Amino acid sequence: MAPMSEPSAAGFPVTTALELTGMTVERDLGVAFGLVVRSMGFTRSVGAGFKALRQGEVTQYTALLEDSRRHAMDRMIDNARLLGANAVIAMRYDSSEIGQQLTEIVAYGTAVVARPTS
Repeated sequence: MAPMSEPSAAGFPVTTALELTGMTVERDLGVAFGLVVRSMGFTRSVGAGFKALRQGEVTQYTALLEDSRRHAMDRMIDNARLLGANAVIAMRYDSSEIGQQLTEIVAYGTAVVARPTS
């Protein structure tokens, strides 16, 4: 599987690779992370529960998790900027459940200062 690379949050480079194409990493500033804990809410949980009784995708959960991942990535980028970074490499997601109603999503990666390769 090829590394994923995204120009997110107004051109801030983020990649799952260990390097940025066309750029040289000058400094490693350490781990940057963004954390989100979400609840589906009672009404949507009931609707999703009924949908889960049938087979197929539960679109309510898919939409919640997609939104949560974007939110976690935005927070990770904010954290990287606070560290003085202009890019994040080796980005990953992790998730876990907290009880039966809450889902934790974390985006994390290495905050770096990179410059275009000359």
